[in-house]
Parts: sequence; C-alpha cells; structure tokens
Amino acid sequence: MSKTFVLAPDSFKESLSAKEVCRAMEKGIRKVFPDANIISLPMADGGEGTVDALLSAVNGQKVDILVDGSLENQIVHTYYGLIEDGKTAVIEMAKANGLELLSPNERNPLLSSTFGTGQMMKDAFDKGVEKMIIAIGGSATNDGGAGMAQALGAKLLDRNNQEIARGGGNLSQLEQIDLSQFDKRLLDIEVLIACDVTNTLVSPNGASHVFGAQKGASPEMIELLDANLTHFADVILKDLNKDIKDMSGAGAAGGLGGGLFAFSNAKMVPGIDLMIEFSGLEDKVKEADYVFTGEGGMDFQTKFGKVPYGVAKTAKKHQKPVMAMAGYIGKDVDVLYDEGITAIFGILAKAQSVEEALLDGAKNIERTAENISRLLAI
Repeated sequence: MSKTFVLAPDSFKESLSAKEVCRAMEKGIRKVFPDANIISLPMADGGEGTVDALLSAVNGQKVDILVDGSLENQIVHTYYGLIEDGKTAVIEMAKANGLELLSPNERNPLLSSTFGTGQMMKDAFDKGVEKMIIAIGGSATNDGGAGMAQALGAKLLDRNNQEIARGGGNLSQLEQIDLSQFDKRLLDIEVLIACDVTNTLVSPNGASHVFGAQKGASPEMIELLDANLTHFADVILKDLNKDIKDMSGAGAAGGLGGGLFAFSNAKMVPGIDLMIEFSGLEDKVKEADYVFTGEGGMDFQTKFGKVPYGVAKTAKKHQKPVMAMAGYIGKDVDVLYDEGITAIFGILAKAQSVEEALLDGAKNIERTAENISRLLAI
C-alpha cells in the first residue's frame, strides 16, 4: 500500500520558493517511495511568498501591475492575487516595497516608502474587491504606512500646507492629515493583515529599534525613525482619533501595521492560520502517513507563528509525524519537539559559504528528503 506524504514547507529565503521546496522534497521521496501519494501545499506565514502560496492553494488569478518601488524614481513590475471569484485581493507588500528588491547599499529607511503597496490596493479596489488580505512581512520601509495612505489619497501636510515627501525620515514635518480625497473604499471592506509580528509601533520593542538595522538604519537613524513614528502616531490620534502607538502588531513592516489600523478597520491575523484555512491543510493531514515541512532557519522563534510550527500544531491534533528541514538550526530549537515536530534535519552536506548554500538549496533538500525517506522505509 502506497504511503501518503503531505509537503507543507515555507520558502527558504533567498534560495527557493515554497513551491520549489515541495518539488525538491518530492524528488527525494520518490527515490525511496516511487509510488507515494504526494500532496504538495506550499505555505507562507504572511511574509515573502504569501501571495504565491495562496494563489497555488485556491487556484487564484495573478494581476500584473507597475508600481512605485521603495525609493524615489524606482518602478517595480509586480503582481497581486485575486481569489474567491475575484472578491478577495491578496496583496504582498514585499512584492512592491520589500527588502529583497533593494541591494544592501540602497537600503535606507529614511527614504523608503510604502506608496507602491497603496497603489496595489487602489488597483484592487478598482477591480471591485470586497475583501483584502495584506501580507506585510519582509518590508524595506519604516514610514508607518504613510506612503500607503498617500497613494490612497490621504494628504499628509506640513506647516505650510504642503504634502510632505515620502519616507520615514520626513514624518517629523507632518502637521495635519487631510482625508477629504482619501479612498473611502478602504473603510467599507474587510481588511485582514497577515503577519506574525506583535511589536508595538514605537519604544524599544517598536518597529525602528527591532527591525531598523536590517533595513539599513544606523543607531542614530533608529532613534530618529522612532521619534518620527511617535510624532506620526500623535498626529493620527489628533486628526483621526485612533491611538495606534501601543497596539500589538502596529510595528509590523516598519509601522505599516499601524498605518493600516489607522486608515482602515483592519484586523491582524496570523498569516500561517490563513494559509492553513485556505489550503485545507487539516483535511489533507488527516489522510497523511507523514508530513514534511521546513524553512530557511529554525530556532526558538519558529514557535511564534512560523510555518513549521503551524503545520506541526495541525499534525499533532491528528497524531501525524512531522519531519522538518532547515538551512540552519539555531538556539533552543528543541522547544519545537513539544509542539508536534518529530525530528529536525539540517540540510547542509558540508561547510560552505552562505552564497554556496543558497545556490545548493534544491540539491540539499532533495538529498535530505531522500535520507529521511530511507529511515522511514526501515
């Protein structure tokens, strides 16, 4: 009797998409179980790859669009998704304003803006969507969602009644928010923020202090960005009567979470929970003999809403073994064994540079899947 494998990995960042990871896993498994019933479910947690994973799960439609990138005069050819008969848009902010779209020397959160994300949202409104899922992981920005709001018609005005320039470095000039030309459709639809980040907007646990450095901010820039987001929140409270400063999740994506709370009626949901629902993971896991998952790096933080944790939690309900793979295995990873993961396997065959490891991702995953399968076949 053939075995059933459910493959539900995240992408391996900068190496393979979740779909490519599934393909490599399947190749390895079939070397041992050629007749296996293999169900591939590429997953995501609200970060990079979310729109592709959702479109794959429900056979949605891809919408190509040109938008503004994170920096001035940067144009990005990107896309978002339509699912549920075109009634729901799936927008991944990293597809327009993501960190991976900028080279390391281009990264500057004083200048980067979420304007392109707002342009995708506006295009989706023009197509008549009634619901929006916005995945906000992987951002290059720290503007509190100001650019997104500007793209949707909000006027962010300085003391001279002039529009402030884009970027987190210019928020200190903001005196008034004028919504007379704002696209009110954002207030009339359901907006779900897919994210696993619970940081507040400002303070030592806020967007700038926790995530600013990886976006290119120096220690001095981090202090400035945090002060600017504090000022932005104060003006939002004054003009929009919404207090976003200490809201859980407001600091996600350089404060885009807070901007969405301020300019819409958005609710934040764990991205992995959305993926589990749309992919039908639980029903498929019920029929599985083995579940394979993985992500680029696994450590104690995997427990806080990452794909392997969500997959393991689902499999544990049905007492299914879960084999997890990772490019690297970090601190306190053993906490995951209590959450439903049966075993964790590093995929590297030898000591090599990060660049080499990223290039060898598919080969390493295939070999690891084969070796795991050989153990399972005993």
